[in-house]
Amino acid sequence: MVPISWLEAVVLGLVQGITEFLPISSSAHIFVVSQLLGWQDPGAAFTAVSQIGTELAVIVFFRRDIARIITVWARSLVKPALRSSIDARMGWYIIIGTIPIAVLGLVFSHQIETAARNLWLVSGTLIFFGIILGVTDALGRHQLAVANLNAKDGILFGLGQALALIPGVSRSGATISTGLALGYTREASARYAFLLAIPAVVASGLYEATRISSDPVVAWGPTILATVIAFISGFAVIAWLLRWVTTRTYLPFVIYRIVLGVLLIVLLMTGVLIA
Repeated sequence: MVPISWLEAVVLGLVQGITEFLPISSSAHIFVVSQLLGWQDPGAAFTAVSQIGTELAVIVFFRRDIARIITVWARSLVKPALRSSIDARMGWYIIIGTIPIAVLGLVFSHQIETAARNLWLVSGTLIFFGIILGVTDALGRHQLAVANLNAKDGILFGLGQALALIPGVSRSGATISTGLALGYTREASARYAFLLAIPAVVASGLYEATRISSDPVVAWGPTILATVIAFISGFAVIAWLLRWVTTRTYLPFVIYRIVLGVLLIVLLMTGVLIA
């Protein structure tokens, strides 16, 4: 295997940025696009490091919210009166919500980077979790705001996010589906999904960055370029999606996931793609 090219970095960085925040699975799209264009699998390391770009987009977009949460949470450690505020509680909810994906990610890291990167699995998870998103969106109460978060929901959101360790599930899709099932509004589910992803994705990306020099299909130059492109396109997608979900449903993404999953199965059965 040879390191990815600059062209691959541009295309895959754009794919990463556009698909990371939409509930359609960025890892699945990077995997599929690479195969369709005849490129090798860029690997889990490239995917994880390029995700840092999209998480930087989240940090910049929600910078005021993040600064307020960190400040109030830190102050609440010494000022009990602040502990009931949503910002102090949000700090704890993000911490406890990160535990499931951190633990499961470490336990199943080998399977995630090898056996799980299979297009049959990806096609199945695209369809199945697309249906889950559609059902929770259609049947959810859409009443609760971010201010209604509690410890139980924080853990459940975290368990939903952990499902994204399976390629094709979608980090935002699984977390948003969990929020919708719990009765949160579409915007609240998406907003919290973006914030909850920050610690896990940044930690994963930094961890993979320490191993990138030993990965034969990753080079620093193209990977940095992909990360920058992912940041720019990801920032635009966040702004667009939060506006979209204030007045529209997730149905277009549900349809897209199912159609893409079925198409992948057809391409696999006909030999166009290889699992």
